[in-house]
Amino acid sequence: MVITIAQAQKVLTGNYTFNQLGFSLLITRWKRIYTNDTSQSTVQSCTNEINTFLAKYEIIMSDDYAIISKL
Repeated sequence: MVITIAQAQKVLTGNYTFNQLGFSLLITRWKRIYTNDTSQSTVQSCTNEINTFLAKYEIIMSDDYAIISKL
């Protein structure tokens, strides 16, 4: 499960509901960071952290990954 920078940016700018609380909290934190700094390095850092999270919790993240993969 790997998302692209474009998908991460859509997650940061969109209003999506995710099933996993930990993932929702991660996205909320990054949305707050992205609001203050919309640079490419911020999006890249977010993408890296999301990909790390998805890889670590791959078994329980399939539903949320399906939402992101449609972006």
